[in-house]
Amino acid sequence: QVQLVESGGGLVQAGGSLRLSCAASGNIFGINAMGWYRQAPGKERALVASITSGMITNYADSVKGRFTISRDNAKNMVYLQMNSLEPEDTADYYCNAEMMTSAWDYTYRGIWGQGTLVTVSS
Repeated sequence: QVQLVESGGGLVQAGGSLRLSCAASGNIFGINAMGWYRQAPGKERALVASITSGMITNYADSVKGRFTISRDNAKNMVYLQMNSLEPEDTADYYCNAEMMTSAWDYTYRGIWGQGTLVTVSS
């Protein structure tokens, strides 16, 4: 009964900023990698940024230099700071986490949040 809940989406003008948050809750025994994905109408869900348990980050080329992913392991949260937003960034943003959900099952399972909408006007 684990879940991820995103927040922070909204409507902003081009050039503006938003900070997305994702909170993990439930029967969590460990979290490995975490990431943010986005999906625009008519397109497939794609990776925006990821961060490992060792704090190594990876970004899609389209957001490098503009977005920053970070995490707080003590709070089981991951964040996405989005600056210099462009209309092309408009999409539903989803949080993903590889989580160990059992004390006797040493495997990580990918869990998805419900998504939060980001709309960037021109």
